[in-house]
Amino acid sequence: MRPNPLLTDLGFSPSDRVVIFHADDIGMCEATVGAYADLLDAGTLSSAALMVPCVAAAEGAAVARAHPNADLGVHLTITSEWAEFRWGPVSSRDRAGGLLDAEGFFPRGTAEIQASGRPEAVRRELAAQVDRARAWGVDITHMDSHMGALAHPKFLPGVMALSRQEGVPAMYPRHGIRGWRAQGFDLAGAAVAWQYGRALERRRFPLVDHLYMLPLHEGGDHLEVTRRALRELPPGITHFILHPAQDTPELRAIAPDWPGRVANYEAFRDPRMKDVIAQSGVQVMGYRPLRDWMRANRPARPAAAS
Repeated sequence: MRPNPLLTDLGFSPSDRVVIFHADDIGMCEATVGAYADLLDAGTLSSAALMVPCVAAAEGAAVARAHPNADLGVHLTITSEWAEFRWGPVSSRDRAGGLLDAEGFFPRGTAEIQASGRPEAVRRELAAQVDRARAWGVDITHMDSHMGALAHPKFLPGVMALSRQEGVPAMYPRHGIRGWRAQGFDLAGAAVAWQYGRALERRRFPLVDHLYMLPLHEGGDHLEVTRRALRELPPGITHFILHPAQDTPELRAIAPDWPGRVANYEAFRDPRMKDVIAQSGVQVMGYRPLRDWMRANRPARPAAAS
């Protein structure tokens, strides 16, 4: 695949390895908000995203307001995965939109919401989440998708229309068919996702090249995991995902994967992490430069998924 044209537009070389250190799930619960504040103070995050429908989201927004340079987007959320700790839509409780399960929350899994969600209802919900984040004083830098639930042909046009309307990038990778298959897509779905990405790039939407996620389902020394991952990253822009959370009784009660979340947090608050990043040779960036590039280049109307 040819180098990402964004690299040179943003002042990098085509061979540079550019990393966005991105904290997901901010505001899901109190443990994520404390972790977010700590990592902003540590200076190891370059971006994060807020789960607007969740119980501690307003507190996460307050943390960002207290850090004027914080790069915070909206973690667009239409699923609610935990057994007993749940959340639902901010836009409407109308069951006709397909956003509610039998318990009155978002469905737990991506397959369920992709089957039941009506595109117009999903579009309204996403817009409501963006509006609420803005009302909380968030200077929104980007949007991304919780659990990848929006990576579906019937939802993508609405996501990209909202991205264009708001003038903020929606995280979308420049994967080829093989890359989309590695993300769990079948062959037909991978072909659609690849074609859609090519259409977005032609319309000058900013795209990332690679996705990497620190382990969620195992604890241990994630500082060393990060060191190895950074050493192996290819050229291009990598959206590097972590799910930081403090080790609290609340988190342990909510999330069976709490050891991974705590290990993510401990690694990025470790004083050695800055040296690990510096010695890796990567360039660090947030989403604000991509947002500024997007607004300067005014993307054309989004492609229709097929």
